[in-house]
Amino acid sequence: MTHSDSFSRAPLRVAVSGGTSGLGLALVEAFAARGDHVAFVARDAARVRRVMGEIAGSHGIVGDVAKKDDVHAVALQIGGALGGLDVLIHNASSLGPVPLALLADTDCEDFETALATNVLGPFRLTKALLGLLAASVRESGRDGARAIVVNVTSDAAVTPYAGWGAYGASKAALAHMSRIWHEELAPHGVAVIAVDPGDMDTPLHAAAVPDADPATLKRPRDVAREIVERIDRERAARLPSRAGMLARDGERSMA
Repeated sequence: MTHSDSFSRAPLRVAVSGGTSGLGLALVEAFAARGDHVAFVARDAARVRRVMGEIAGSHGIVGDVAKKDDVHAVALQIGGALGGLDVLIHNASSLGPVPLALLADTDCEDFETALATNVLGPFRLTKALLGLLAASVRESGRDGARAIVVNVTSDAAVTPYAGWGAYGASKAALAHMSRIWHEELAPHGVAVIAVDPGDMDTPLHAAAVPDADPATLKRPRDVAREIVERIDRERAARLPSRAGMLARDGERSMA
């Protein structure tokens, strides 16, 4: 058995936002299918109940990560449902205006919604769950697995597509926030990664590009499998030693 296999065989405690459709639902299915304990968050209570009924062992939480008042309640329910947290996946996303609009035609409220869902939501929920993620690292011991935070990003974060301004700008902020979180949390054994899943056959993509041919798009289940495999690799990877981190910080300060 490899070092990575030993981690993948232990049931994980996983939280997924936006877990009732598209990639989020596929992730809930993928983790639950291999025996992991999964809590998922979504806004629609009826859909949450339906997914819970369809996926054995999953725990649904009704909440909106874009709303500040919902975040701490969601975090408490995640901890209560799972008894800890090894993996946090920020998948819930907002396009901003639908149909997509040029920035000059984008209402401020739609831009705010994109930022609240795609940036502030992951920021607040990560903060609220840092204690559980750090506890996961302590539980695994000196040679154990890292806790993982996954932020789902997009190529719109780096490519200036016309009409994708609110979404692209918010995803760009999320991608850079991921890099900063990773730098700051690495000494504590928490890895933060940004994942661009590509164009998928999901309700979000259909809302953005209604004329797209689904046959040309990735299947969420295939992408979910790739993300799960990457999470296993990231958990098994050893972080740089504390001495190495200090040396690297010293090099930066002299640059």
